[in-house]
Amino acid sequence: MDNKELAMTCDVLVVGAGIAGIMAAIEAAREKQKVVLMSSSHIFSGSSFYPGTWGLGLIAPEDEEDEEDLIRTIRTIGCGMADEAMVRSFVKEMRPTIAYLQEIGLQLKDAKEKNQKEFIPCFDHKTRSWHGVVADKARERFKELLQELEITLLPYCELVDVIEEDHRIVGALVCERNQELRFIETKAVILATGGYGGLFEKKLTTSDITGTGQFIALEHGCTLVNMEFMQMMPALVNKEGKASEVPIIFNEKTFRYATLQQDSETDQTVMDCDKKMLEQRATYGPFTSRMPSREIDFLIASHDKEGLQVSYNKELLEDMPEFIRTYFDWLKKKRNLTPDSEIRISMFAHAANGGIKINEVGATDLLGLFACGEVTGGMHGADRIGGLSTANGFVFGKRAGKAAAEYAKECLKHTGIRNKDREKELSLWEIPNREQIKSDMQRSMMEASMVIRSERSLHQALETIMTWKENMIVKSTTDVKAYVESRKLWAQLQLATGILQAERLRKESRGSHYRAEYPNIDSQYARRIEIKLQDNCVITEFEEK
Repeated sequence: MDNKELAMTCDVLVVGAGIAGIMAAIEAAREKQKVVLMSSSHIFSGSSFYPGTWGLGLIAPEDEEDEEDLIRTIRTIGCGMADEAMVRSFVKEMRPTIAYLQEIGLQLKDAKEKNQKEFIPCFDHKTRSWHGVVADKARERFKELLQELEITLLPYCELVDVIEEDHRIVGALVCERNQELRFIETKAVILATGGYGGLFEKKLTTSDITGTGQFIALEHGCTLVNMEFMQMMPALVNKEGKASEVPIIFNEKTFRYATLQQDSETDQTVMDCDKKMLEQRATYGPFTSRMPSREIDFLIASHDKEGLQVSYNKELLEDMPEFIRTYFDWLKKKRNLTPDSEIRISMFAHAANGGIKINEVGATDLLGLFACGEVTGGMHGADRIGGLSTANGFVFGKRAGKAAAEYAKECLKHTGIRNKDREKELSLWEIPNREQIKSDMQRSMMEASMVIRSERSLHQALETIMTWKENMIVKSTTDVKAYVESRKLWAQLQLATGILQAERLRKESRGSHYRAEYPNIDSQYARRIEIKLQDNCVITEFEEK
């Protein structure tokens, strides 16, 4: 590479432009820091703005008394895997954060009939203070704030690595529009890069959700926690079991009015799912092993190739609840589908309940490195209440932004990237057959790490990935895009290794984690699993008590 000047200097670099990243950037800029907001896709991206869902909601406790109930419920639903201090801190900040959002002019939609059972959050036992985020209005207001606060935007800019000196962030290496590598000198970096749906072949995420943020943190001495707890959700598919370009999330509330059917060679046979089981399944979206209605998800998973057909009874058409009516109005507009249409569903990887281990303000184990949103773990457990993912982005995005700004202020001046000739030392390399390896990895994760997991499938997937890693051919290159894509693939292989190891280590079924050989919760595994990197080897072990 030719030696180039630093692309820019800033106080706080935010990586990821979903809700968490945007909130972090706004809050850091409000603290009078020079902020750069970059995204590997466009601004307003990631799961926060996923186009295959009909709405984005967040919940909060009704009052102080409800705060304590929500804290207890999160810990119960999380099956002991959520960090109590993180949960308490999270819940206590929800109501002030909603007031803050209204103060900065973000439009929130309240339920007209909030006492309807459809507004009980997923896995919860009661209604909460529910607020819908109007995506178009949110974009407009966020755009205004980003301009007012003079935040520099870098869309289609990929984070390649962070740079540390003396265990402290001093900069980042980025790739602009797949063409050019640049260094950014900064005092603090906030990772808001989302989950790791990109490890799976079928996923309810956008293409920028790759899991590389988690691995970059891992490379720099940080710890990952609860990575085996990945949410799996039903989504719409065609007769061949294929989703549209942007898969549409199935509205679980409609299970209450559904009949599940399978195709045979001669006729259609109604599946034996009683009304009580469908009623239970209608109360939550992602798969859980905690309830008898998990049999419905097993049924959906068994029809992965062609999708499981869903039909609706007349009761739904005669008296459609507000929450479901909103969904079908949106579905008609997006896909021209109605309750009378042929609807088939299959299981997809959705959202991560685990990620980078942070403290209450979003700080990691590396000075100057912060994280927020779905890239993090600790505030959620084995299952997660609906509306908490969005709340997480707002609450911890705001906190991480403020904490990073305060940290940057303490660094009165840039320590500087000592070796200004780093670009001369940077040797570019590539993995020639990376598309084949990526495809094999995604297929292996689908076969091993979806709804039903077994020792055999997990072992086979791990063997496939380890074989690729051990026999990988790497060659030098001058192609920047090839280098960035190859480094991303290596990150994904390492991350997949850690996840599969964690899934094997947890020999029980707890929340979103189901092991066929171990269908029940086992008290001896009532500890979180941590993933670390030592000498470039992925280490997976139970957290010390």
